[in-house]
Amino acid sequence: MKRIEIGGIELAVVDRGAGVPLVLVHGFPVDHSMWQGQIDGLAGNCRVIAPDLRGFGRSSVTQGAVTMGEMADDLDAMLDRLGIDERVVLCGLSMGGYVAFQFWARHPQRLGGLVLCDTRAAPDTPETARARRATADQVVAEGPRALVDGMIPKLFAKSTLAESPELIEQTRRVILAAPPEGIAAAARGMAERPDMTPRLPQITCPALLIVGCEDVISTVEEMRTIAERIPNRRLVEIAGAGHMAPLEQPEAVNAAIRAWLAECVTG
Repeated sequence: MKRIEIGGIELAVVDRGAGVPLVLVHGFPVDHSMWQGQIDGLAGNCRVIAPDLRGFGRSSVTQGAVTMGEMADDLDAMLDRLGIDERVVLCGLSMGGYVAFQFWARHPQRLGGLVLCDTRAAPDTPETARARRATADQVVAEGPRALVDGMIPKLFAKSTLAESPELIEQTRRVILAAPPEGIAAAARGMAERPDMTPRLPQITCPALLIVGCEDVISTVEEMRTIAERIPNRRLVEIAGAGHMAPLEQPEAVNAAIRAWLAECVTG
C-alpha cells in the first residue's frame, strides 16, 4: 500500500492497474480489504484505487467527528497527490456511498461515473442518529467488540452466514482491528449527513446502482427508489448477497461493473 499525506493526515491506498481510475470507497466499520475481489478482478480493466478512509485500516485517525464531506475532500486531495486529473469513477458501499454522494456534490468536475452499492440517500432519523452517537461513545469506552456481534448478522445474506464462515471471520477480524476513535468519528459523521434525496435528479453522470437481494440495511426497495430518481442509471440486483454484495458475490459485482464501464463510461 502507498501512504499519501494530505492536510496533516496520511491515507493508506492500494493503487493497481491502468486505465480509467476506479476509486473504491469502503463501508463502515471495515477497510479497503472488503474490495479485494474487485482489486483483483478489475485491475485488468481499469486503474483500481482503494483507500482506507480516515480513521480506518492503516490511515490516520481523527478524534471527535469526521463528516462524509470531509472524507470526500480527503479523496479529492488523494487524487491530486496521485497526479490524477482525468475524470474518475467513484464506487462506494454503504457509508462509502454517503461519501460518494458528497464527492459528487463537492467535486462534480472530477466525476466520470458513480457506482452506489447498498447505500441510502436519506439521512438518519433522529432516533437512528441518537443511536449512532451512543454507539460511538460505547465503542470508545469498550472497543469494537461492543459493535461486532450485533452487526455481523445484519451485514450478510443468510446463505453467506451459513456457507462462508471464513468470510464472516475475516470481516470480524477487520472490525475488531479498527481503531475505536476512528469508528466513533465516522459514526458521528454519518449521524450528521444531509438528505441527498432531493438532489438525486441532478446526478447526470452515468450511475450504476448495485444491491444485494437480501440486504436488510439498504433494501432492494430503497435502492429501486433511488434509481428511479437518477436520470442516467442502471440498477443491478445481486442474488445471494446481503449488505456486502461486493464481498459476498465478487464475480457478479465485477461483471456488472465491467459491463457498465464498457457500455456507459469508456464506450
